[in-house]
Order: sequence, then C-alpha cells, then structure tokens
Amino acid sequence: MGKKQFKTESKRLLDMMINSIYTHKEIFLRELISNASDALDKLYYQSLQSGDTGVKRSDFVIRIDTDKDARTMTITDNGIGMTRDELEQNLGTIARSGSLAFKEEHASDDDDSATAKAKRATDIIGQFGVGFYSAFMVADQVTVTSKAYGSEEANCWTSAGTDGYTVEPAEKDGHGTEIVLHMKEDAEGENYTRFLEEYEIRNLIRKYSDYIRYPIQMMVAKSRPKTEEAPEEGKMPEMETFYEMETLNTMEPIWKRQKSKVKDEDYNEYYKSKFNDYIDPARVMRTSVEGVSSYTALLFVPGHLPYDYYSKEYEKGLQLYSSGVLIMDKCKELVPDYFNFVRGLVDSPDLSLNISREMLQHDRQLANIGRNLEKKIKRELVKWMKEDREGYEKFFHDFGRQIKYGLYEGFGMNKDMLADLLLFYSSTEEKNVTLDEYIERMPEDQKYIYYVPGETVEKINMLPQTEAAKAKGLEVLYFTDDVDEFAIKMIRDYKDKEFRSISEENLAEDQTEEEKKAMEELAADNQELLTFMKDTLAGRVVEVSFSGRLADAPVCLTSKGGLSLEMEKTLNRMPGEEGIHADKVLELNPENPAIQSLQETFGKGEDGKEVAAAITRLLFNQAMLISGLTVDDPSQMGEDLCKLITK
Repeated sequence: MGKKQFKTESKRLLDMMINSIYTHKEIFLRELISNASDALDKLYYQSLQSGDTGVKRSDFVIRIDTDKDARTMTITDNGIGMTRDELEQNLGTIARSGSLAFKEEHASDDDDSATAKAKRATDIIGQFGVGFYSAFMVADQVTVTSKAYGSEEANCWTSAGTDGYTVEPAEKDGHGTEIVLHMKEDAEGENYTRFLEEYEIRNLIRKYSDYIRYPIQMMVAKSRPKTEEAPEEGKMPEMETFYEMETLNTMEPIWKRQKSKVKDEDYNEYYKSKFNDYIDPARVMRTSVEGVSSYTALLFVPGHLPYDYYSKEYEKGLQLYSSGVLIMDKCKELVPDYFNFVRGLVDSPDLSLNISREMLQHDRQLANIGRNLEKKIKRELVKWMKEDREGYEKFFHDFGRQIKYGLYEGFGMNKDMLADLLLFYSSTEEKNVTLDEYIERMPEDQKYIYYVPGETVEKINMLPQTEAAKAKGLEVLYFTDDVDEFAIKMIRDYKDKEFRSISEENLAEDQTEEEKKAMEELAADNQELLTFMKDTLAGRVVEVSFSGRLADAPVCLTSKGGLSLEMEKTLNRMPGEEGIHADKVLELNPENPAIQSLQETFGKGEDGKEVAAAITRLLFNQAMLISGLTVDDPSQMGEDLCKLITK
C-alpha cells in the first residue's frame, strides 16, 4: 500500500500544529487519553441506542504500556474503534473531529427517555480533531491499529509526520484502538525518555486526566519478600519483583460526588494533596450552576498566609477543567485580584476552547462564571463573619490587606463589594469591629466615622489626638495597615457617613461656638508668637495654631490637605517616592504649662526670643517623634537642649 499525503493543502499546517499550537509537550498524553475516553463514550452511547446488552460500561478501560528498550509508549482502549474509512477521515484529514461530529449529530435530541438522558450525560471531550497530532511533538513515528465494534477487519495507520501516512490491513484481538508512539531521541534541552518513566506517567495522569471516568491502567513493578519466613535477626529479607496492573486515576472528582457523602476530612485531604499545602483550608465553598453557563466550582480559603503571597512570585487563578480534563492550571479570569487568595477549581462542559484546548477564548461565558464566583465568595465571607467571628478575624489578619488593596486599586468602584468585609480596631470596644457595627453605635448627631492612622495600636494610643478623642467619648477606628488610609480616601464614605481623621487640622466640628470663638481670640492676641514659631521652623510647618482638643499634651502635629502624616511615611518608604511631605500644622495646647512658659519667654525681648526659638524647635521635634516621624536635625536638637539646661 503506497504512502498517502494528508488531505490538507500543505505540510506546513501539520508542522504548525506539532510545533506551535501546544506550549507544553507533556500535553500529548492528555489528548490521547481524552480521545480514548471519547471512543469509550461513543460505544456506550451506541449500546444504549441499540439496546445491545453485550456492552458493559464496567468493562471499559484505557491501558498504557511502555517499552524502554524499544522507546515506545502504547495507549489502548476497548472503545468503538474505527473502520478503514474512519481512519482515513479522522487521521488523514487534519482538524476533522469525529467527536465533534458525534456531538453535533445528536445535539438537537430533546427526547426525555432514560436512554436519552444517559446520552446527554455522556460528555465528549474532543472538539477539534487536532489533539491526536500532538503525539508528533514527542514521537518520530505513530502507529494506530483499530478495529470497529462489530467488524471483523482491523487496519493499521502509520505516519512519521509531515511526509504522509499509510493505511494497511492488520490483525487485532477485540474492538478498540491501539496507538503506539515511538519516542524521539533525547536532544539538548529535550528529554523524551522521561515520558517512558512510570513516575512521569503517574504525574501527568494525576495532573491532567485524573477524572477521566474510565480506569486508566498500567502494569507496574512492585517488590515483596521472596519467602514468608522471617529473616534472620539483623538481616533484611530477600526481595523479588513482581508486576501488577494498577489503576492510576481517581475517576470520580470529589466535586461531582453528592455533598452528603463528602466529609470535611475528604475536602481537607483533597486540598492539601492538590494544592501542596500542609494545613487544612480555613473555608470550603462548593457550588453548582445550571443554565446558560453550567459549571461546578470547588473553592478553598487557605488556613494560613502563603509565604510568597505578598510578592511578585505569587500567581492567582483557579484550575479550570472541561468535563473533568484539566485545561488550565491557573485561570486568572475566574477570580478578581482582591479575592486572589482563593484556591480551587471550576469544571464546565460549556467552555469555548481554542484549537489546542490549552487556552480559553475570552468570551462572555467565562466572564459570566467569574462574576458568579465573585458573588459566591462575597456571600461566603459575610456568612463566615457572622457564624465564626474568631475564624474570620484570623482570615482577615492574613488576607485583609488584599481586600483593602481592592478598594484602593479600584478607585472605590468595589466599595459595595468589599467595604462591609473590613475590620478595624475600635478605641472603645478594644477589639476589631466592622463599619456596620461602628455605625450602629454612633450617636444620632455624629456626622462622621472617625479614624486615626498609625503604626500599631500601642503607638496610636500614645498620640495626643487619640487621648483627646477618648476624653470626649468618641469611638475611633485605628488604621494600622499602610494601605488603610489610601483605601478609605478612595471610598470617602460608608452608608452616607463620611470618614474623618482625628489627625486632620480642620477637625473642629466637635467644638462648641464658644470654644471656637475663644480659640480665635487667643490666636489674635498671640499672632506675633504664632508667626515667630512658624518662621523659626523654616518651612517645616504650614501653620502654627492653638487647639482646644488637646488634653494634657503640650503639642501635636496634624495635617492639611489630602496627604496625612501616615501617608507621608508610607510614600517615603517606596523607591523613587522619597522626599514627599505632608502639609504639617503644629497645634499648641494653651492650658499646658510648657506653652504658657513659651508665651512668657517670648515676651522678654531679644534674649527671650532666642530661648523661645529653641523651645519651639524642641516642641516640634517632640511632636515629630510622637507621630513616628524622624527628626530632621538631631544636632540642633542637642544644642537646643543644652541651651535650656544652662539657662
């Protein structure tokens, strides 16, 4: 029988398929196993249609054999098989898919009989008819021997790639298909021998084909003692090797089992084995959706913070399966950045795949699944917060910063999705509270949600502003993450309540008219002193003013404009952003003895002004240190201290 050419217009198309469509050579095994599964599905469906009781699904099997000396891998199935014409059509014409034709032929069947329902439950994996040719990425020759179910004749299709193929009569016991791959020789940077190793085959099946519904079997070598007699003391028993057929795949995905039959321990073990974690997940979410976009999702929230989570190396994304076959290991489109801590998978039979089944066509279907999952995750987090506050607080400690980043990076657009998930430490409750819980406790006449930024709860408690707010009975939220204030600036308000920092200079809404008037008169009477202090600080403050909100502290630093003191610290830690400064206001407590002494000293002529300048710089540096900022000139600070000591 002479060699035939492929029925495509050029060898270039096959060469492109072999070398360009698939990015990972290991994908060939997934494709060939999927084709074998298709063949078994077709025979099962045909038997249902014809009422053939001789076909038992329990007899179906996919087998893999290797011969290292001959450098061959053989994949065998006892499915429907192919006639000579089908070999010519399916393997001789690139991109003609028998599986796709099979699906289209029966797509309009709306029969509700038991047979029809079983047929509709039979998912055909193959769609494009090019998966078979991925074999040529690893093999320099492929031989396919097949006998159609019910036929007496078998035929053998052989090809070495783009040079064409032959089809000849052959001998074969039983129906089905046998594919023999002759592996290429190893070359620099390419190790084809690994595909003949048992461990590599196990890994690839576990990765891509673990949930093929039929057993994938392989003869594996095992060891056992040669005799049942106990060995002499101190000696190891003499071992012998024997071979045993072993099923390598799980077959039934955990997400397709009835929920009532899956225990928490089952989910935990699945998560740890599939996602290489050593700690049980903190939360498990499972959902199934039927409709325009049908899918099943199994999602996990890790029980701890991954070591690389807040680094560039961390990759978000869910595993994506199509009818139990892994298509993508990390599909980023299925989960938003602010929920990127979620691990898990989505399995859908309705995905629009590209020709290699490695990537998705980015269509509305995928976007719709992503939106649905986003809402599902949000509902589960809210439920978690209500049912297990302690567990949710542990989660928020680990991943809350990412949720806050979602508010900041989205310019507040994600406020409705994320704001009610936030937790902040409360000055009055002395524990983490939600924004809803804060609002519930607000007095009717309170206009704002008050907050104060700082490095830690302990340092915030030391701030004069915090002390003053507590003295007035205000509940204040502590912002201890560097992203907190940036995120809140983006969302501006929550349930019509604006956020207001107690470290801002213009916080005067809690003062009475009498108090405001008293401060204005005091400022007018001491305008010369205030101007002198501002000039002494030489541009380090934009204003010096009296304040009625300080309790015992002599001074505090506040800010004007949109940039706070904490924002200044955060931005100056970023590469390329050094030198950014907030507009600082030095507020003076007129009731404090130090300020009263400053007023007296300033009125003692030129000598008094020299001492008043030293006091001014020291008070400013004190306020800087209390606010967690660095003193600009430590040498000057030392000179000022010596000057006061010697006076």
